[in-house]
Amino acid sequence: MRGRKKPAPLNEDGLYHYAVKLLGQQMRTVAEVKRLLRRRLEPDESGKPGEAGEARLNAVVARLHEDRYLDDVGYSKDYAKLRQENASLGKRRVEQDLMRKGVAKATIKTTLDAAYEGVGEEELARRHLERKRIRKPANEKEAARVARMLMRAGFSMGAIVHILKKWDVDDDALGAIESAEADEDEPDA
Repeated sequence: MRGRKKPAPLNEDGLYHYAVKLLGQQMRTVAEVKRLLRRRLEPDESGKPGEAGEARLNAVVARLHEDRYLDDVGYSKDYAKLRQENASLGKRRVEQDLMRKGVAKATIKTTLDAAYEGVGEEELARRHLERKRIRKPANEKEAARVARMLMRAGFSMGAIVHILKKWDVDDDALGAIESAEADEDEPDA
């Protein structure tokens, strides 16, 4: 099995054009662009980009900021809006996704507070269930499956329990779901 050929290192201008090409394909955060550009830097003796390479990388990122190709605030606003409207995902899930993409915590907090202001979590969860074509659970096992799906989608346990109660899910099943969630949240001693 052959490995992938290492791409040729690029100078500063080449890095800039490569970054513009990457950003033309899809929106990316500063951290994602830096990660992708690092692979195209000239490595030093240790095999990692040296100080000169990092300086070139930072200069390219600053130039991309000046030319308005990179903007984590704008990216996170657009990302939150799209994930809320198209996928009907909860605030917690969008927050995790943005953190995974390397957006700063302060940026995430202000963006999500603005994006989810006036949006009812329960209504958003109901839209998510409709979008996934989920029907009222017939038994405890199906209720637990619906609860896990909503938790993965970023909704709070309170909203999940409220929806299941409106569906007349058995109180014993709700208690089991809540206790299972509480067990998962407790850190191991």
